[in-house]
Amino acid sequence: MSRTSMRALAVVPAALLLALVPGSASAYPNPGVVNGDIVVHDPSMVRGPSGQYLLYSTGEGLQLRTSTDRTAFGRSGNAFTAKPSWWKNYSSASDPWAPDISYRGGRYLMYYAVSSFGSNTSAIGLAGSATGQAGSWSDYGIVYTSNSSSDYNAIDPNLFVDDDGRWWLSFGSWWTGIKMIRIDPSTGKQYAGDTARRSLASRPTGTKAVEAPSIVKRNGYYYLFASYDTCCAGTSSTYKIKVGRATSVTGPYKDRNGVSMLSNGGTAVMESHGRYIGPGGQSILADSDGDLLVYHYYDGQDNGTPKLGVNLLNWSSGWPVAY
Repeated sequence: MSRTSMRALAVVPAALLLALVPGSASAYPNPGVVNGDIVVHDPSMVRGPSGQYLLYSTGEGLQLRTSTDRTAFGRSGNAFTAKPSWWKNYSSASDPWAPDISYRGGRYLMYYAVSSFGSNTSAIGLAGSATGQAGSWSDYGIVYTSNSSSDYNAIDPNLFVDDDGRWWLSFGSWWTGIKMIRIDPSTGKQYAGDTARRSLASRPTGTKAVEAPSIVKRNGYYYLFASYDTCCAGTSSTYKIKVGRATSVTGPYKDRNGVSMLSNGGTAVMESHGRYIGPGGQSILADSDGDLLVYHYYDGQDNGTPKLGVNLLNWSSGWPVAY
């Protein structure tokens, strides 16, 4: 989606946007126009000091795509020139997942997961780079792990820094749901003064499928976005993006109806509609013209190929509405 077209969308009357409260397939907008190399999974995007957009995604050592206008994306290579040796302990393919890129203190950081599909013998790693470009990343090793006896899964990390400068890492999926630990800003690893593992969202009955947390603070509330149900199944995917909010970063998070996200709560932000199947794996980017919901979907008109979706978010109702 071009910056011009996104700014045009930003002037849509608030009354119309509020009418688009999720509840039916017709409520969800199509992704904005993007082109180029847009076959991605679990996208995370940041805008660097030069204005260039860096988008990392799952696969092949974490793939990088860059853009100058947020519309045309080109493949620029992979994060790492060599695979860290510890990856093989968590993935026979030594292929990391779900990167989370941010720019902190003049340096790029990237948390990521190493695992095998369906396994909770998993690890979250951390890397850093001065430029954020392909091949420039130095691996800092393991941040947190889970194993076959754990009731959680150490995947899908997301870094959040609160107003007091405290760092928090949310992560997880399935089993007992989304977790959070505190991070030491000086190391990027777990903070020794607070080693609690907190629970943010879970589905205690039925399917356990909730994963891929993303946290932002807007208008005095903390908002937890997460992906629910089945990913990675092409046109059979049932992924969807839901959100809850809280007055504390550690929760409790509740949806628009007051249902706790620890009890399968969550207000829908994006679901399947038309050719756009199973949206999820989302991240949030605060850009100059508003907050962006960045995600993948499975293209029903292209054999379920995962592709990049980008939409602006409107917060005027107190809840994020994609448009």
